[in-house]
Amino acid sequence: MYKFITKAKLPTIHGEFDIHIFENEDGQEHILLSTGLPNKSDKLPIVRIHSECLTGDAFGSLKCDCGPQLNAAMSAIQAHGVGAILYLRQEGRGIGLTNKIRAYALQDQGHDTLEANLLLGLPADARTYEMCQAMLAHVGINQVALMTNNPNKVNELNELGITVVKRIPLIVGINQHNTSYLTVKGERMNHYINTDDLSQKP
Repeated sequence: MYKFITKAKLPTIHGEFDIHIFENEDGQEHILLSTGLPNKSDKLPIVRIHSECLTGDAFGSLKCDCGPQLNAAMSAIQAHGVGAILYLRQEGRGIGLTNKIRAYALQDQGHDTLEANLLLGLPADARTYEMCQAMLAHVGINQVALMTNNPNKVNELNELGITVVKRIPLIVGINQHNTSYLTVKGERMNHYINTDDLSQKP
């Protein structure tokens, strides 16, 4: 059960959002950033489902593409004028911060991101998305243009009754430290990432 708690204005370097706080039955908080909602135009809202990544979002880690994805999504939604970011507190694809850093240590030894999780006895991806239904319903969204490279997010929203009218690729933040990580996501986790995408790195 997810419930709305409060909202306020949030000015950012990308523009002003409304920040909405939701809470689940365990007291865990999730965030929705929105602009132009409820939607009074005929524009299809752009939505990004972004799982928390402290290392990438806050510390600028180059091991992943999370920070650049978040910033690119915020910028795109502001430019479009209608949309939302669902910031879900599911660190490390749902395994938590401590286990994520343990997985990083295994990656330092030569294991890839998928192998590291499995060696720790953890799933490759433990995230869930049922909270998205309540969060999007709160701002009147039932059809979206979804910014993602992850087919699971498209499928999950459609199963929740939220129609993904189109998918918007989000290939950003490629660098020498994360090409192997992105290759694994494309080749072993079925994300919409290919070799041509990775050739964009500086």
